[in-house]
Amino acid sequence: MKAVRVELLQQMPLFGAIRDDALAALLEPAIETCVERGQYFFREGEPAQAMYVLESGRVSVLRLWQGRELVLGTLGVGQCFGEMALLDLAPRSASVRADVDCAAIELRPEHLLALFERDAEQFALIQMNLAREMSRRLRITDDLLFRARMGEPADAPPLDCRAA
Repeated sequence: MKAVRVELLQQMPLFGAIRDDALAALLEPAIETCVERGQYFFREGEPAQAMYVLESGRVSVLRLWQGRELVLGTLGVGQCFGEMALLDLAPRSASVRADVDCAAIELRPEHLLALFERDAEQFALIQMNLAREMSRRLRITDDLLFRARMGEPADAPPLDCRAA
């Protein structure tokens, strides 16, 4: 099972250029989180404690607006969510709900700390990849905000850790 998980992570830009042994070490303390259809991995406003890599299933990313949950996007196998939990201490900015029964790898900040203590170079590469992913998403959001202010329709691209 560990080899399958390492391979899954290697397909993601977030873990690009990370050696097999470093990924195996990162996964060693990780747990599998199973969430049933209609249940939540986490809700907007809750403390952020982990990121998740979806191993099976599909989820919706949601935000509350005027008392209603609005879908921002959907994510599938091999995609991640909640990665901001590895970078800051702020509460969750969105909710993630299982559209079908799901299983995900749960990665916590202490797992990254253990990798740092074992291999600072591999840790630094993951941090750079996280920063690149956050920058990519910020650019998309900036573009959507600009188009909205200019009165143009804004078709949001999917939230996707694998996108370039």
